[in-house]
Amino acid sequence: MRTTTPLLVVLLGFSAPALAETPTPQNPSREPKAGQTLQVTSEAFRANGAIPREFTCEGADISPPLTWSNVPPETKSIAILVDDPDAPGGTYLHWLVTGLSGSATSLRKGADLPEGAIAVKNTKGQAGYMGPCPPSGRHRYRFNVFALDRSPGSPQTRQDFENAIKGHVLAHGVLVGTYQKGSAQ
Repeated sequence: MRTTTPLLVVLLGFSAPALAETPTPQNPSREPKAGQTLQVTSEAFRANGAIPREFTCEGADISPPLTWSNVPPETKSIAILVDDPDAPGGTYLHWLVTGLSGSATSLRKGADLPEGAIAVKNTKGQAGYMGPCPPSGRHRYRFNVFALDRSPGSPQTRQDFENAIKGHVLAHGVLVGTYQKGSAQ
């Protein structure tokens, strides 16, 4: 028992800080200012439910309606990041929008972005929404919404965005939907 305890202490000592510094879609800033959570919903699908075909590559390939609440009053900017963590080549970026007003609380279905909002190029190299289109199986799609205490500027990549929001996330929320090609949704 004596030799196991120091080893356990050493392992715990190394793993906890390493995990705290690891970026995740739920906390890409690595240093959130507060633990406040945004409530993200869609009238098109429920949390962990199937995303309707209309919002995928097999349908109209338009963005679903999104609504978020519990936005801190000091929010200056909202950003939306949609990705697929189940993609065969690693996490696939489907949509990244920055520059939404801090007072914004929704986007309509297939909506044009409001003035000042910027769509960053997705993994396919296109600026704009790219709906779910998994090559096989059922994939999860994470619709992340971030309330920021400043504008992240005009990031060119996801990495630029994550660097720009580091330490500036006031609140974050995520809505997960699923999709499998060829399924009747």
